[in-house]
Amino acid sequence: MEPRTYLWLIPILPLLGATLNGVLGRRFSRAAVSAIALLSTGLSCALAIFEVVTLSDVFPIIERHFTWIQAGSLRVGYDLLLDPLSSVMVLVVTVVGLLIHIYSVGYMAHEEGPNFGGFYRFFSYMNLFMFAMLTLVLANNYVLMFVGWEGVGLCSYLLIGFYFRKQSASDAGKKAFITNRIGDFGLTLGLFSLFWMFGTLDYQPIFARAAAMPVEPLHQFGALTIITLLLFIGATGKSAQIPLYVWLPDAMEGPTPVSALIHAATMVTAGVYMMARSNVLFSHAPTTLLIVAVIGAITALFAGTMGLVQRDMKRILAYSTISQLGYMFLACGVGAYAAGIFHLMTHAFFKALLFLAAGSVMHAMRGELDIFKMGGLRKKMATTYWTFLIASLAIAGIPGFSGFFSKDEILWRAFNSPEYGRLLWAVGWITAGLTALYMFRIVFVAFHGEFRGGDEAWHHAHESPRVIRVPLVLLAVGALLAGYVQVPKFIFGGVEKFSDFLAPVFASTTTHGVAETAVNGGHHLELGLTALSVLIALAGIGIAYLVFRAKPERADLLEQKLKPLHSLLFHKYWIDELYSTLFIRPIQFLSTWVLWKIVDLFVIDGLGVNGSGFVVRGLGRGLRHLQSGRVRAYAGWVVLGAVLIVAFLVFKV
Repeated sequence: MEPRTYLWLIPILPLLGATLNGVLGRRFSRAAVSAIALLSTGLSCALAIFEVVTLSDVFPIIERHFTWIQAGSLRVGYDLLLDPLSSVMVLVVTVVGLLIHIYSVGYMAHEEGPNFGGFYRFFSYMNLFMFAMLTLVLANNYVLMFVGWEGVGLCSYLLIGFYFRKQSASDAGKKAFITNRIGDFGLTLGLFSLFWMFGTLDYQPIFARAAAMPVEPLHQFGALTIITLLLFIGATGKSAQIPLYVWLPDAMEGPTPVSALIHAATMVTAGVYMMARSNVLFSHAPTTLLIVAVIGAITALFAGTMGLVQRDMKRILAYSTISQLGYMFLACGVGAYAAGIFHLMTHAFFKALLFLAAGSVMHAMRGELDIFKMGGLRKKMATTYWTFLIASLAIAGIPGFSGFFSKDEILWRAFNSPEYGRLLWAVGWITAGLTALYMFRIVFVAFHGEFRGGDEAWHHAHESPRVIRVPLVLLAVGALLAGYVQVPKFIFGGVEKFSDFLAPVFASTTTHGVAETAVNGGHHLELGLTALSVLIALAGIGIAYLVFRAKPERADLLEQKLKPLHSLLFHKYWIDELYSTLFIRPIQFLSTWVLWKIVDLFVIDGLGVNGSGFVVRGLGRGLRHLQSGRVRAYAGWVVLGAVLIVAFLVFKV
């Protein structure tokens, strides 16, 4: 007898909260709006924990409810799946999402309704976002997953552009929405191709049939390679990889809790989850995996370099997110799906913490985010400082913190990859140093040294209220301890509970050569590589200290000496300008001068609608003279008509 489950309530509860606040929130007090948002998210989180704990022994669980679409041989049901992979995702989404909601109550406490749409609208969007993401990760078929996929895209547009009266926020929301639609076009083609090939879009039959198929040769483009490439295009848009990463830095225009929700536990991880869920397909297409690994490594390094010189704290963290997502793609590209999901999980804690701590600083600094207008804030904001420091140590990969374990796992698996493994490891290794450098640049510039924002700003700076600090502390615990579920074997024999838990999901995966000890040296080599990773992280921290803390004037001297390079990185390689020149302006020209002024105004309106009207009006003006009202004129026209008919008959004969 199958256990009774309530998976459907996990996404429905946030949807109920979104509906109540969205429809009736204008009439509610702020306390009522907060209570509805927190209660719906909290109950969803509690139910998710309960279901995972009680059902873990009988995974996978498929909860079938009703047939949603029936068209010929295509059946799409509202079917939910709970297995080890979706369990990890649903716990990350609900736990981190709940903490962000709690934080938001304090952060948005002074939101002015008449100016920007109000408190209730924000929490309605946040709950709706949770519903969409939970639908995505619990779906048992690609169509339902796609509903959640598009749902988080819609909600990101609403939340990024939350301050819609602000032009930059409105533009950022549209940029995110349109960029994601480009990736989603590839994903849609991939889903059509899956149905054409397998006759279904349910996970289980697709993966079972794909597992029995031969692995396609490297550097050849068979059916599975083409399908997975199309799926990967969708992932690059949602998870901000080259070339579709450009929307993510601009997403900082939304409120800080939105940045934490999008960048940590939800939207940007959807692409990584989709590839891990489709691991059987990807692992039978090694050409696609190689492309995924290369794109991930390049994105990690590329975004890391841009983060080195930015001044806006949230923008630095945005480039950090792109870089860390590159690590996850690198892991999936070398077949280490469990390592990618492991980093996704640890990243959710320390990146959410970083953004929320940045929001705490922003709260204290009246919205200021330029780190060079800060300094010495640790004296005024002890809790924010220490939690930000813990998250920075975690993302830098310092031993003992969660990021160390997950990043080390990815680099080790990348090194063991038979395809360009040493090169992929080197890129990831350099990126680890850059990560430590730009993160501790923030720490030393914003929290140490002398304050550079003026006396008034210094007197106003203060620690945030408890409702903001408590989520920071809880996330700091996760940033510190989450990595201990997967400890390398060279550390007292290791702990591999996380990979063992996920093993059933990836059991049928053919990883084309990736193994625990794929190279000579085994654990000794892994220990050596880990030592190198720690050394470059410490070197990054040391450089940040020497340049930005010990002698801050060195930063200005370096900027002057390396001005062309600094300008290149500060202007983000002018990629936005390049895209504008190559794509945006030509499309605007085409839409304005060809489609609008020529096709629409001249052809359709001018020759079509207006032209036909002009002809009819002209004929009417000419023919109205025939209706003069004079009988002698009518008789004349009758005679003329008779003559013409007779002439026609005579000449015809």
